[in-house]
Amino acid sequence: MYERTYLKQVKSRIKEPRKFIQVILGPRQVGKTTMVNQLLSQLSISYVYESADAIAATNLTWLMQAWETARLKMKASGTSEYLLVIDEIQKIDNWSEIVKQQWDKDTRENVNIKVILLGSSRLLIQKGLTESLAGRFETLYLGHWSYPEMQEAFGWNIQQYVYFGGYPGSATLINDEERWKNYIKDSLIETSISKDILMLTRVDKPALLKRLFELGCLYSGQILSYTKIIGQLQDAGNTTTLTNYLKLLSDCGLLGGLDKYAGDIIRKRGSSPKFQVYNNALLTSQDNETYSTAIVNPKLWGRLVESSVGAHLQNHSISDRYNLYYWREGNNEVDFILEKGDKVIGLEVKSGASADNAGMGIFNERFHPNKMLLVGTGGIPYEEFLKINPKDIF
Repeated sequence: MYERTYLKQVKSRIKEPRKFIQVILGPRQVGKTTMVNQLLSQLSISYVYESADAIAATNLTWLMQAWETARLKMKASGTSEYLLVIDEIQKIDNWSEIVKQQWDKDTRENVNIKVILLGSSRLLIQKGLTESLAGRFETLYLGHWSYPEMQEAFGWNIQQYVYFGGYPGSATLINDEERWKNYIKDSLIETSISKDILMLTRVDKPALLKRLFELGCLYSGQILSYTKIIGQLQDAGNTTTLTNYLKLLSDCGLLGGLDKYAGDIIRKRGSSPKFQVYNNALLTSQDNETYSTAIVNPKLWGRLVESSVGAHLQNHSISDRYNLYYWREGNNEVDFILEKGDKVIGLEVKSGASADNAGMGIFNERFHPNKMLLVGTGGIPYEEFLKINPKDIF
């Protein structure tokens, strides 16, 4: 079975002396549980594995019982260390308070129980961590699968990756495209929205959230003003509602809205969003086009290439901690702006015959970025760029 590179990192952390709770975050169906099962099979340490997926949200006793089970098993076996793994931790209300209480109790009493928590809603997990567990945890973000991973695990070529995205569970279905699209829509999109957002967060207009997601996926890689978005959606409410819903979708690794770069934090936040899916499967599964028609349609293929580059940059922006924007002034545009510390990089994606772009020159004059990169026609081939970790270009 294919092993993601994150496995070595988690393994080395668990082998260290007990110091931090290990928190593994990431969207649904990117292999968090699979990776932990691979880890457990490779460790000599005894463990208890529990999942909160089917547990009532108010059942705090279940979480305490899971911890007590680990203590009893450790005592009975006479081992010097034990591992407790809890999956879908965000399903339990106020989970962080119980985790803090039990972790601190073990620390005081010198009980060597190491802990791994897994969760698929970044917003809820981070909220619990920052409110209750400050100084007690390390996070590891597992993003959507990259092109090199899908290529190595399933033998995909670049065209397959750009169109079908990076969900490993769907890889065996791509020869039956209707079945593949239904799987993405029913098992991934619907489950993520219903379980990770609607069941765990107050959403006054769930139908609006779903329509915003569908609209954002179909417009991935494009900039839409909130006025235009409201015009496309019935009962859209105000821009604050839409902004909040887009944030929820982003925290579940589905759809983000990039802000405009302006070198000015106030103007950045007040800008029209540029929709960007985290995985191209979310876009193509909802489109009427097929793989065979998409690869021979230059305009559509150009959009899919830009969206796949954006998804690549957006996934890494979380784990590698850089900011991702776009820039536009009138008709002049730069597709992506990467910012880390005081370093700024402008990046344009071109898949057509011409690589001319006046926006690159204007942006360069105005903001003096550290680098200006062109991906595609006349620059780095997009197939090569999708193999690069973006942190290496800073």
